Amino acid sequence: MKYSAALAFLLSVSALQTGLYAANDDVKVRCVYSGTDGNCVEPSLASSQQLVITVYGQGVAPSVTASPAQAYALAKRAALADGYRQIAERIKGVHVEGQDSVKNMMLQRSSVRTSVDAMVRGANVMDTTFKDGLCEVELEIVISYSQLSK
Repeated sequence: MKYSAALAFLLSVSALQTGLYAANDDVKVRCVYSGTDGNCVEPSLASSQQLVITVYGQGVAPSVTASPAQAYALAKRAALADGYRQIAERIKGVHVEGQDSVKNMMLQRSSVRTSVDAMVRGANVMDTTFKDGLCEVELEIVISYSQLSK
């Protein structure tokens, strides 16, 4: 499984390097992705362009805290972690492992594990909202062609 994820990443980088993805020069390409709706059209990226990825991380305040300020801080930290995870998933992809146990032609147990391994640098917090115990953070990262081809 690790090799197939690495191969997919290398193929996407080689496609970028050979110019299979073409677009107008000096234009920022936007990809808005939200973990709740999952809609994102894969943009094309030329060597002179930058890709702007915007995600919305969400975090819920715990019900038992010492103060409202602590609840806000914990919800914001959870929202940031969710946003960073979404950025990492968009850039590096998600490793998925699945396992099913079947006995007498009936499904006994099914499990799916997902993981992502990436370093996120340069993400900017664009907006933070807190309402009814839910904190939502808008994160944006700008990626250049040279960063993807490393």
